[in-house]
Amino acid sequence: MTTPALTLDDVTLTYPDGAGRVTALDSVSLTLGRGEIAAITGPSGSGKSTLLAVASTLIRPDSGSVRLGDTELTALSRREASTLRRDRIGIVFQQSNLVSSLTALEQLEAMAHLGQRWFVPRRAGRAKARDLLDAVGLADHAGKRPAQLSGGQRQRVNLARALMNDPSLLVVDEPTSALDQERGAAIMDLILGVVREREVATLLVTHDRTHLCRMDAVHRVVDGSLTCEYLLTTGG
Repeated sequence: MTTPALTLDDVTLTYPDGAGRVTALDSVSLTLGRGEIAAITGPSGSGKSTLLAVASTLIRPDSGSVRLGDTELTALSRREASTLRRDRIGIVFQQSNLVSSLTALEQLEAMAHLGQRWFVPRRAGRAKARDLLDAVGLADHAGKRPAQLSGGQRQRVNLARALMNDPSLLVVDEPTSALDQERGAAIMDLILGVVREREVATLLVTHDRTHLCRMDAVHRVVDGSLTCEYLLTTGG
């Protein structure tokens, strides 16, 4: 049996709340295969972004198992988790968080220098960055800085940057929240297309239910508990 790209097993996370604690994730279990896209839905404050943070090693849960392939993430030191996150996980935040002084091309090149492939010749890194910008429809905008790009274009750069080090897992948090309907639909189409083509396991938090039928699975988080609304199965 093929090892899942991501496995969360009975994950629980609590936070201090006055004299007690509040449960952010309550015995959450989830499995995601390579090239599969799972949407995470639910009301604000329900634990969606916390789930992404746990999956991407930004937060360590109180209990349970989080595995990326065969690697148990909860057993990693902070330094080991940081290295793994840099090399094997791509993160697309709600806001693009691009460096204002860098061009679109330089945003991607910077990721190559930070990643495990830092020893790749500069020319090869630049060629890959150009290929990714082309893949997200920004080949003609490589020399532009964030202030010269639209919101949708900045999110495209954000996505390309997240893919620069060939991650095993991509986590995407509300990528269309700051965009109008047309630009939001274009970004969602792009994410679905690129992820399928590159076979990257993807967790995507969204309030937009328009594209949920195109996901492999749809999970809903309410008060930290996860339920599966939809799971694509083969064989009818």
